[in-house]
Amino acid sequence: MLGVEALLRGEGRHAIGGGAVPWGRMLVILLLAGGAYGAVLGSFGLRPEQALYSAIKVPALVVVASAVCLPNFFVVNTVLGLRHDFLAAFRGVLSAQTTLAVALAALSPIVGFFYLATDNYHAAKLINGAAWIVALLAAQMTLARHYAPLVARDARHRVALLAWPALYFFVAGQLAYVLRPFLGNPGFPSEFLREHWWGNVYVDLWWAVRGAL
Repeated sequence: MLGVEALLRGEGRHAIGGGAVPWGRMLVILLLAGGAYGAVLGSFGLRPEQALYSAIKVPALVVVASAVCLPNFFVVNTVLGLRHDFLAAFRGVLSAQTTLAVALAALSPIVGFFYLATDNYHAAKLINGAAWIVALLAAQMTLARHYAPLVARDARHRVALLAWPALYFFVAGQLAYVLRPFLGNPGFPSEFLREHWWGNVYVDLWWAVRGAL
């Protein structure tokens, strides 16, 4: 369906080192898969409004974070002297981000079943955290597969391969903080953004660590 199997296998239009990047098709897959997982994510406590909000915010998180990181990633590739390979790198990045959304969608039945088994909000956060970890690992495997021929040709691509997740995790972490809540506590009203939505996740983490010492 929509070439998902070809994407995951790296075949056909999604073949590693192929021609034009099928970015339109991958964007559709990403939006649909991310929205499907987001709807399940936000359904904890059977709140349709929060499910709708999360169905919008999960794909928005993946797409916007990727869009913010790509210009920086282009600069990294240019500085490394790898600009001529950027189309192949872009194919790998876009395939990885789409794989992330597909993996999340594939895990959504497990998350939904878990919701039926418990009403513990903290347990629900943990199961979704685990789903994101698994999906991010799947995305990184896809990226590594696309980068294998690039690294074999030029070892400098190893630096770029490490640069992308570093850039993405930094930006996505802050964006996820701004877009919260995704799961939402059933004890509070459903909301698209929290009242004091703007802030810096890394500053908060710093103070949390200092407070724990």
